[in-house]
Amino acid sequence: MNIHEYQAKQLLKKFNVRVPEGRLVEEGADVAGRAEKAAQDLAKERGNAVWVVKAQIHAGGRGKAGGVKVCKDLSGVKAAAQEIMGKTLVTPQTGAEGKKVHKLWIEEGSEIARELYFGIVIDRALSSVVMMASTEGGMEIEEVAHKSPEKICKVAVSPVTGYQPFHGRKLAKSLGLTPEQTKEAVGFFRGIYNCFVQSDCSQVEINPLILTKSGALLALDAKINFDDNAMFRHPEVVEMRDLLEENAADVEASKYDLSYIALSGNIGCLVNGAGLAMATMDIIKLHGGDPANFLDVGGGATKEKVSAAFKIILKDPAVKAILVNIFGGIMKCDVIAEGIIAAARELSLKVPLVVRLEGTNVEKGKELLANSGLKINAATELTDAAKKVVAAAKGN
Repeated sequence: MNIHEYQAKQLLKKFNVRVPEGRLVEEGADVAGRAEKAAQDLAKERGNAVWVVKAQIHAGGRGKAGGVKVCKDLSGVKAAAQEIMGKTLVTPQTGAEGKKVHKLWIEEGSEIARELYFGIVIDRALSSVVMMASTEGGMEIEEVAHKSPEKICKVAVSPVTGYQPFHGRKLAKSLGLTPEQTKEAVGFFRGIYNCFVQSDCSQVEINPLILTKSGALLALDAKINFDDNAMFRHPEVVEMRDLLEENAADVEASKYDLSYIALSGNIGCLVNGAGLAMATMDIIKLHGGDPANFLDVGGGATKEKVSAAFKIILKDPAVKAILVNIFGGIMKCDVIAEGIIAAARELSLKVPLVVRLEGTNVEKGKELLANSGLKINAATELTDAAKKVVAAAKGN
């Protein structure tokens, strides 16, 4: 799960991480007037005379796409708000379709002396949290890693000991901070670490982390991702979810606890189990096809869940054929069959359907499909299923 920059900063602030102050402006009437009011309120409270108008989308590279504007007067704030709100930003992370801006963050300007980088991720190979710092702030960390890996300092933090002051001092030294700045940095990094661990994050990235002209550290930008499996512990984080930023099919899938990822092919896949789903996509590719999605209905899917999965697949106009590949363990093949029949009848299924069932109640499932009166191409095993669905997608 992702959240917006302004939400990430609000969360970091709770852990005593210094961030610039700002105000949110959402789409609606008189965007320019509300943006001006937000800037005026900031000026009264903070005494600043420079503002930054920032598009809020779940993607990096906003500045290069025209989604970040520095304004030195209120008329500039109004003009920037009008220009950015409702604009579709295309960045390397959005794809060609881009993302429409529905929210703006009006932020106080900051006096930047140096731009740095700081991030935290989980290194599964080390079974540890890894904190990273670099003097190359403002750049994509992947690019830095490729061109200048020596400029990235990595510190593994054992889950047994947790963050310790020496971790912070090592990172601060790599950034070339003074002794006084290092003292602040130790606490600053502790706050981000605490946020990461206590909020069940999968990634925290501060890029750029800036050193102001007064010598203070400030999170000028913030990106936070969370572990979806832990969100039951954080209802306050779930409330931050912005459905406008997510693919409509992904949102629909999440309602039924389906694992769905849209792809660029034309063969819809409905499978139980992530490993079997990956194998199914691989064998489709092996026989010359192209999967339209990854969709795992899980081990305990109901008739309703299977029906919902079918509907999600068929909302993709690119789908020319569907492969259902089910191995019934906890999942019963007759339940899958009932879901397939219900969805096919409700949606007046017109694309070719290939079904391969194995496992619990497989004979009963096959009997239900055979007696349904629907045009269903039964497959004996996985290779047979892949060949049949690839041929069907090609119109053969």
